[in-house]
Amino acid sequence: MKIIKDAAVTLRYEILDEKGKDAGEGRQEAVYLHGGYGNIFPKVEAALEGKEPGDKASVTLAPEEGFGPRDPSLVRREPRERLPGKVKVGMQFEGEVEIDGNTHPLVFRLTQLTETEATLDANHPLAGRTIEFRCTVLDVRPATQEEIAHGHVHGPEGHHHH
Repeated sequence: MKIIKDAAVTLRYEILDEKGKDAGEGRQEAVYLHGGYGNIFPKVEAALEGKEPGDKASVTLAPEEGFGPRDPSLVRREPRERLPGKVKVGMQFEGEVEIDGNTHPLVFRLTQLTETEATLDANHPLAGRTIEFRCTVLDVRPATQEEIAHGHVHGPEGHHHH
């Protein structure tokens, strides 16, 4: 089956940085609902239209097309004593930010640590960077009516509410 609107698509993908080095977590698999549901980057979705299992695609995404520009307001410097005992760069902490008067939960990564201060960043690690999204189509099937109604693919055991 070719990738068309309302197809459930399984991909193996990797994300590379500007120098062609792995910028993600190696090769991974993803399943998404094709057809403008917002489950994958629009430019990648356009490149996959009409492809079949075994086909490959490689798409370069500018920050605005991928993980977005870096937002300096999502970087915080906090006194080190506000963090729990043993912490190290790369750890993640849940926090909140206020946007337009509403509070939104975010995950902050610890990006720098000194004796007195910690830098926490809620930007996606690839925000502000141009990336290459390489993928191979593993499977294409018609989406179920329930998946189409919900706007995303369900797992093998059906829908799990989130």
